[in-house]
Amino acid sequence: MKKWTAALVIGAVAVTAAGCGSANGEGSSSSLPKAGVAIYKFDDTFMSGVRSAIDTAAEGKLAVDIVDSQNSQPTQNDKVDLFITKKVKAMAVNPVDRTAAGIVIDKAQKANIPVVFINREPLADDLAKWDKAFFVGAKAEESGTMEGEIIAEYWKAHPEADKNGDGVLQYVMLKGEPGHQDAELRTKFSVQAIQDAGIKVEKVAEDTAMWDRVKGQEKMAAFLASKGDSIEAVLANNDDMALGAIEALKAAGYFKDNKFMPVVGVDATDPANQALKEGTLLGTVLNDATNQGKATVELMRVLAAGETPTKENTGFEITDGKYVWIPYQKVTQESK
Repeated sequence: MKKWTAALVIGAVAVTAAGCGSANGEGSSSSLPKAGVAIYKFDDTFMSGVRSAIDTAAEGKLAVDIVDSQNSQPTQNDKVDLFITKKVKAMAVNPVDRTAAGIVIDKAQKANIPVVFINREPLADDLAKWDKAFFVGAKAEESGTMEGEIIAEYWKAHPEADKNGDGVLQYVMLKGEPGHQDAELRTKFSVQAIQDAGIKVEKVAEDTAMWDRVKGQEKMAAFLASKGDSIEAVLANNDDMALGAIEALKAAGYFKDNKFMPVVGVDATDPANQALKEGTLLGTVLNDATNQGKATVELMRVLAAGETPTKENTGFEITDGKYVWIPYQKVTQESK
């Protein structure tokens, strides 16, 4: 009986110890302020990078509970309610629907829990509703401009890119989520940058692929089936869609026997960087997941302590008392 009793005690201690680890991998989180983080969906490639960066940056600073909103705004609202019930000291939300940020802010304000929005920018009027609501992200127009510049530089350096010799760049556009500010601004400013470089353009086709690689491949295959050799460049609002387009182009015989199609994306994800090395992706734009995650944690840390975020206590410039802008960077084979 003594042996059985000892075994039970040891087992109970082991189970108790196993339950004491924090959400962000710390051995003991009881002394750290609790923070909740709701990501719009876990299987988004870029946001997976941000999530990992938050987890790393929070070590020793915050006990973070990172949850999946499963691309559902009602689910995300429920997650926010749960954070409030758990009495977290700060929240970070990557909104499913940016127009619903006002609801999240109302909930946070009522509970007096500061909230930091990540990557998807709330409407300015919503963010202005409360002095403890902030945004961390990047200016989408910058990424669009850089995409267009990469294409323009290639077009000018490679006369053979003008396949029909008409002096006009015929392109297709793969867009992200309809109405999403990144999708709309990247679309607009990428084309504008090409035109600003003195190049005439013609949109051959445009469709939404919802930031998704498989959908990007399907849409590009459809473009090729209907437009074929009239396509001279592919602009995609993110890398996943660009990589999907590349798969469709490979199936159509591109990227071998000197048959090339310039394709550009945004995010500079690991798979995109691999495609750059292989020479199938012309270029991408670094959307800095590491610093977006770090800035989010620093804002939550300061807010959880009841302080007002400043450059001095976060390490990041706070614009208009609300925004932390993380700059983009062009990424090509030459810059790698």
